[in-house]
Order: sequence, then structure tokens, then C-alpha cells
Amino acid sequence: MCDYCMPLEPFNAEYLAEKKIKNLSFHSYLRKINSATNKPESGTSFMPPLTEPYYRVKRDCPSGHPQWPEGICTKCQPSAITLQPQPFRMVDHVEFANPGLIENLLNFWRQSGSQRVGYLYGRYTEYTEVPLGVKAVVEAIYEPPQINELDGVTLSEWTDEEKVDEMARLCGLQKVGIIWTDLLDAGAGDGSVICKRHIDSYYLSSLEIAFAARLQAQHPKPTKWSDTGRFGSNFVTCVVSGDEKGQIAISAYQVSNSAVEMVRADIVEPSADPTVMLVRSEEEDDGSTSRTRYIPEVFYRRINEYGASVQENAKPSFPVEYLLVTLTHGFPDVPKPAFIASPGFTIENRLALGQEQEHKTVAQRLGVDRNGEVKPEQALQAVSDFHMLCYLNFSLSTMEKVSST
Repeated sequence: MCDYCMPLEPFNAEYLAEKKIKNLSFHSYLRKINSATNKPESGTSFMPPLTEPYYRVKRDCPSGHPQWPEGICTKCQPSAITLQPQPFRMVDHVEFANPGLIENLLNFWRQSGSQRVGYLYGRYTEYTEVPLGVKAVVEAIYEPPQINELDGVTLSEWTDEEKVDEMARLCGLQKVGIIWTDLLDAGAGDGSVICKRHIDSYYLSSLEIAFAARLQAQHPKPTKWSDTGRFGSNFVTCVVSGDEKGQIAISAYQVSNSAVEMVRADIVEPSADPTVMLVRSEEEDDGSTSRTRYIPEVFYRRINEYGASVQENAKPSFPVEYLLVTLTHGFPDVPKPAFIASPGFTIENRLALGQEQEHKTVAQRLGVDRNGEVKPEQALQAVSDFHMLCYLNFSLSTMEKVSST
């Protein structure tokens, strides 16, 4: 092939700029760095091209000195960190199987005025709008136990998480992300909401970034291309808030791999100012030196007032934009949801609204009459509901425990 007929690489800068694609897809990024690391045509040995950031002190240092915190050397201490926007994203797009998923979540806010959190269950598939792209298709939103307030949510202990995950697995799904509302009525009487998140404020607060980083750390992505067998995470974070037009809008994000490791290494902590992240001190609250964390030098690059790229010390704080990766989102043109039951079955953990899942509701949805007869067509469609399936699973598990005792 010549230069004119050879296909473009998925990381071609001109093509990405033409299509207005800001971030490389993960597999495009992988192909780019693998082509520079390994040469398959030469037959040389293979080297994993991906390396996860590691900002903690390495254990079992071979230099022979006492283990940290008693001793440390250049081999086991982490290098200085220079923050910069992550050029790739693990997931490119979040697709909600049908608009009813968001409506069910919004109904809680409309009825109570309080915020709500839900976990996204779905699957990952090809996203053709981006070269070698990946999208998360959301089929269900499960709302865990929580305490809802006007300005936030407190998650309670979720004892049935494993059962919900198992039910999702049986349906061919997995936990792909989390979503929460951040809405405040504008008081105009037309359904408009206040725009809190915009270019002059923030998109994800420092507290939310730390929360998303912990969730991504709990859901690592396995891959053979990394020296540790994992790299990053496909876990996504979505926020339902007001846009600049006062309308309710969805935004999708991930935090960078550096952000996940900095939170894991206890290097950063949220600030009272949502637009900045604090770099922690090595001293504890009582003034003593911490024996559990080592804080390396942290820098970030910015464009100054003269248009030059300069390096700034991130201590004591730095902008949260360096830790964020923005995703696109949308709905399919022709919805083909996995669950086809019509809305109506009670959503779990909504006692605050006086709503509770009951066997009576199941019977009504299945079309069971007074004689115990079931309408097969109605029952088959009614069972195609993730919330009902989880409730039936919990009920059967409880009955098994009772019968065994």
C-alpha cells in the first residue's frame, strides 16, 4: 500500500480534529502506544505497553534499608507527579436504553424535592461514532438504601448488593456506573431548574471526584496489555442537573487514572471549595508525621496570562479539571430495551415517599385474579422488570431461610 490508499490509524490527529473528537478511545490509545513499544513484525519479545500510575511507597525495597517509614530511598519512593489532562478515556459514550430510566429517577425528586442516587446496570459494547470506541448501554437503574436531603445524599449500608449483582449477571448485565441528581427548582412555575454546574463554576465537585475515584478503584478493568493485569476502569459517573437554559440535562464523566491513584494513595482530599482539590500534608491532625502516607511533589501545567505554558506547584490546592474526563451520552434512535415491562412496579427503597414493594403489587402486575388464575401474556411482560426480578429474588431467599429453620 502507498500513503494514499493506506487506511488511517484510529489515533490520527487530523481525523480526530475533523470529527471534533477530543479524547482518544482506550483501544486507539492502546494501539498508539503499543506501536511505539512493540514491533510484532520484528519478532522481538513482548512488553506490556500499559502501566498504571503508582504514587505510593514501594514495599520490600531491595536496597536493604529499613522499611518505610523508618527508611526510604530513591528506588522505593514515588516520583514527582505532574498533572495534565488525560488524553484518552476508557468509555466514550453512555447510552440509556430508554428515557423511562431517567424519568423514574426524576420522579423521586419531583415528589420529594430531595436528591437521589442510583447504580447503573448494563453492558459494554462497540461505539461506532469514535474509532475503536466503547459505550456503556444502561438497561436498569437500581436505587440502593439511602438518606435523601435537599442538597445531597447519604448512602446507607447495602446488604443486598451481591444479590442484585447476581441477578444482573443472570440477565447478562453488570454494574457499569452510578448516577445522582443535583436539582433545584428555579421557582418560575414552568419546570425550569437552576444551573449550578457550568464553565465558570464546576462540573464535578472535589468531593464527587473523590467519590467517583473510589468507585472506579473498586471496579478495575482487566487487560493483558498491562504489567499488573488491570488498567483503569470502565465505571462511569452521571449527574442529572440543570443546564444553562434551565432545563434538566444529563452529564457523563470519568475521573482520570491519576485521580484514582492519588485518592488511593491518600495524597488528595476534597475541599470546601468544589472547584479545587487539596493536596494533603504529611502531618497528622495532632502535628505528628504520618506513618501511613508519603506525599510526593505535585505539579500541574497551565497557560498563563502571556500565553506560555508554565508549571505550578499544586500545593496546597489545584483545579479539579485536571482530574476529569468528559464522556458523551444519549438515547438510541430505535429503543430496544432489555426490560419491556410498562412502568408501574414500585421502585425499591422509597419508604420516604410512602411506597413499599409488596406481594400484592406483584400479583396485580402479573394479572392474578381472585381464583389464582394468571394471564400468561401479561405475566410474561410484567416479569421483564429488573426491580420486580430483584424483589422476587429477595422474597424467595427469605422464604428459603424461613423453611430451612
